[in-house]
Amino acid sequence: MFENLTDRLSRTLQNLRGQGRLSETNIRESLREVRMALLEADVALPVVKDFIEAVRVKAMGQEVIASLSPGQALIKVVNDELVSIMGEAHDKLDLQRKPPVIVLMAGLQGAGKTTTVAKLARRLSEVDKKSVMVASADVYRPAAIDQLKTLAAEVGADFFPSDNQQKPVAIARDAVAAARRSGADILILDTAGRLAIDQQMMDEIRAIHDEVNPAETLFVVDSMTGQDAAATAKAFNDALPLSGVVLTKTDGDARGGAALSVRHITGKPIKFIGSGEKTDALEAFHPDRIASRILGMGDILSLVEQAQEKVDHDKAEKLARKVKRGKGFDLEDLRDQFTQMENMGGLGSLIDKLPGMGSGVAQAMQNPAHARQMKSMVAIIDSMTPLERRKPEVINGSRKRRVAQGSGTQIQDVNRLLKQHKQMQRMMKKMGSKGGMANMMRGMKGKLPPGMSF
Repeated sequence: MFENLTDRLSRTLQNLRGQGRLSETNIRESLREVRMALLEADVALPVVKDFIEAVRVKAMGQEVIASLSPGQALIKVVNDELVSIMGEAHDKLDLQRKPPVIVLMAGLQGAGKTTTVAKLARRLSEVDKKSVMVASADVYRPAAIDQLKTLAAEVGADFFPSDNQQKPVAIARDAVAAARRSGADILILDTAGRLAIDQQMMDEIRAIHDEVNPAETLFVVDSMTGQDAAATAKAFNDALPLSGVVLTKTDGDARGGAALSVRHITGKPIKFIGSGEKTDALEAFHPDRIASRILGMGDILSLVEQAQEKVDHDKAEKLARKVKRGKGFDLEDLRDQFTQMENMGGLGSLIDKLPGMGSGVAQAMQNPAHARQMKSMVAIIDSMTPLERRKPEVINGSRKRRVAQGSGTQIQDVNRLLKQHKQMQRMMKKMGSKGGMANMMRGMKGKLPPGMSF
């Protein structure tokens, strides 16, 4: 998300960094570029107008004009205004109620509502350590109930059975009673969507809301619809007392207009963003961190949190001890690294959160070819014997043919993997030696892609 906006803003603000002083003229020219960047990102026009005016007023203030580093001061103003329009701080779910705490999900058909129910159930279970029940009151979409049943089993949530012969309000009432009996901490209710907003849908969701009195009413919206997402959220907010918004499919949205428009137009916070089909692909929405990403300054805090949640710390410590003792970095270790990276959303997701990388590098790493290549390398390692993984030097020509055949790859692919492993092995050896990290950094100088530096 935000690749196009990041590119445009980074170029504009970079030009200001080198200038000794700011004038009304170069501020006006820069803000014209910022305005164009926001409009191209499909940010709603009222949001663009308010944003540009707020930045202009602050940029012409003495603390920016008279600053020793006016370019940096202006970047701070832009960063602060981005945070402001997206909501200042992360709004957590209100879970401080008598169980079961009820979360009602609303939205249009195709926005990813049912998948988001499963993602949220998994997050509440794994991060917040809550017992979660899910139920579907969508009696219109074929197999909607079965889809939620399958996803509930995948994420380890209790599933309340319903069928399309029942009334949605009755399903909701019975689900609350079942959650209470089972001692569930949280009940997430999935509701029916429509291809467009209609009165019947609104009346039905309002009736469900009145029946169960949820602690949270979340509007799920496809971020790729841009400023239409904000308009749809406003229509739902006029009909329902929404408590927050979940933006889905952000991995397919290079513009980011929805994230910058929703809060300003609806007055409701974005609570989560979803990025992919996997049930762990749901992030808490932190406006300050997102603003930092938009301006190409990375998001180290989210990266650290992601590592804490998803990295196998026992394996990481085992590898660290192994490297420190100077033991070899074998193919089992390499496979573990690929798996850990995949668990954290892939290389593109990691690079997107690192400062100074630039969106071009992150975008290149998001290429599906990189994910396919990583899966291919894991398949090659899986096709080896335990001995071959521990001692790659024993892999001769006939073994390479067998491994390539077993993994559905070519001998060249096996050779490429072995070469990459050897390079990583050398790197790990340097890290394990005295002054290893410094030596490794010196050795890598000039070998890094553009935008990467230490």
